[in-house]
Amino acid sequence: MSATNARGMGGFHDTRHISPSALSARSYGRALLAAAREDQRIVCLGADLSASTQTDLFRDELPTRFFMMGIQEANMVGAAGGMARAGDIPFCHSFCVFITRRVYDQIAMQVAYPKLPVKLVGFLPGLATELGVSHQAIDDVALMRSLPNMVVVEPCGPEQIGSAFAAALSHDGPVYLRLMTSSARPDDGKPAVPFTIGKAEIARRGQDVAIIAAGIMVQQALDAADALMERGISATVVNMASLKPLDETVVKELAQTHKLIVTAENHSRIGGLGSAVAETIALRGLRVGFGMIGVDDVFSEGAKLPYLLEKHRLTGKHIANTTEALWRDRVKP
Repeated sequence: MSATNARGMGGFHDTRHISPSALSARSYGRALLAAAREDQRIVCLGADLSASTQTDLFRDELPTRFFMMGIQEANMVGAAGGMARAGDIPFCHSFCVFITRRVYDQIAMQVAYPKLPVKLVGFLPGLATELGVSHQAIDDVALMRSLPNMVVVEPCGPEQIGSAFAAALSHDGPVYLRLMTSSARPDDGKPAVPFTIGKAEIARRGQDVAIIAAGIMVQQALDAADALMERGISATVVNMASLKPLDETVVKELAQTHKLIVTAENHSRIGGLGSAVAETIALRGLRVGFGMIGVDDVFSEGAKLPYLLEKHRLTGKHIANTTEALWRDRVKP
């Protein structure tokens, strides 16, 4: 562990001091390694999933700052809390369901309560796995956003990885990063998407309805917007990568300029993005039609992601159909 306490030496980075290679990285593993080359305080902890969490790059190049804890997530988070108190910036890695639900008490008492700069990085969000219920994280956002001091981030894809990582590193406190993992080569042709904690990104502008999405559902929402346009409905699409804190200003603006807001998430409809937006609408007294698209109050099954998205009505086609039905039945005269 590093001997220098970050807070005693002027606090945390802002993104101006993060290497360009980390900011522009299209994969989490490369962003982490690039930042660690520049900052000796960054340490990497794993729970027997190095390749699956893209931390094998860190392990191979910086082995003295890599800690393989085995299948002991609770111990890993407890150790990370101690490292953070000693001045390090620990990044803990596992699948989403294991880095949240399995180790929730340790996160609450050893990370969130003391507001330590521990970064929890989860892969396989929502239905994104063939391994079934034991590996499907459909409640992790609900768990993490309910913890005081915890920031929850879900970038829309590889094009937002670098900026989301940089924001998490710069934040002086705990962060939960909810990430997809893929063996496919990232599409370098897509422009990088900026990210700021607490701010949404307008991915497409329309005027009738607004679809607020996060993670892989952003692309599904964009596909839905294309389908809706053919049906005479103009849709704004919002990439709400900052799940907590939520960009309530954007929600208010959408409610004032659109007749309907629909949320779309790869997560249970209970406690996630939809709940966060609904809370904002209700507590601010906003007058706007509203709908939520997500996993119903059910467990799923092991299958490939395209099949599961179709089964649970989370595809662009289903988002368009649901949004159109809400528009026709509840909003349009």
